[in-house]
Amino acid sequence: MNIALIAHDKKKPDMIALAKRYCETLRAHTLYATGTTGTMIMGETGLKINRMKSGPLGGDQQIGAMLAEGKLDLILFMRDPLTAQPHEPDVSALLRLCDVQNIPLATNYASCDIMLRVVSEGGFSPKGILPGVSG
Repeated sequence: MNIALIAHDKKKPDMIALAKRYCETLRAHTLYATGTTGTMIMGETGLKINRMKSGPLGGDQQIGAMLAEGKLDLILFMRDPLTAQPHEPDVSALLRLCDVQNIPLATNYASCDIMLRVVSEGGFSPKGILPGVSG
């Protein structure tokens, strides 16, 4: 499965904690991340991550392009709802693409934890969530 990991600055510690908790699960998949988030996760976990640019420098758009091309199966995006983001239009476009493509999206620690628990238990099949619905 192809999984994207994204975290706003104040949420990066939470994303690192999540990656540590599910390191073995994540290791079994192909991982993508925006720049700084990917660097930090790799440094803390040793996971192999395909890094994009930093979110504000186009990383969110790169992840969005992968979504539009059907190249991602799950997005874990720890958002900071209390801090204004200079690239908010890119973030909104990414969230909309997840809905259009029927790609599961988790936006806080609790939902990311649930998603990874399901993945670790083998209960998630890319594009197979709803019968008859194509992504």
